[in-house]
Amino acid sequence: MKVIKSTTGEHFQVNIDYVEDEDYKSVSKRRYFFDWKEEKDHEVYELSIKNSSDILGLVSIERIPDEWRIHIRLLTVSSENKGRNKIFENIAGNLITFVSKIALREYGELACVSLKPKDAISRHYMDKYGMNRTGLTLIVEISEILDLINTYDHE
Repeated sequence: MKVIKSTTGEHFQVNIDYVEDEDYKSVSKRRYFFDWKEEKDHEVYELSIKNSSDILGLVSIERIPDEWRIHIRLLTVSSENKGRNKIFENIAGNLITFVSKIALREYGELACVSLKPKDAISRHYMDKYGMNRTGLTLIVEISEILDLINTYDHE
């Protein structure tokens, strides 16, 4: 998976790793919009450029095996990577794809990934990531998961 520098189009390989306790020291609410320490009891992953310790995005997930589903509890990109003047693109797409690959590996053709976005960003998730509305949540199932993998992890 890669992120793209907005100003140059240069591609950078990324790592997505489990967040360790010491990593929470560098994750401020100001830069990442949430108090991520509240997610410590959940499965939280960080995205960074290979050979860099700077965290560009975070995702917290909950596995719901009875429903063949992984629910994205929280998802964020760092403040400098949000909006029109972002430094890097594809951070959220890579994190959603990463979670989708976990769901595919665990649940096969029944895999589903869900999230409950703020209303203001729902349309963005639907347009950019192919998510479908199901009540208050948005989901991707197998065909959208395969599209995400083809878009963000096609190496």
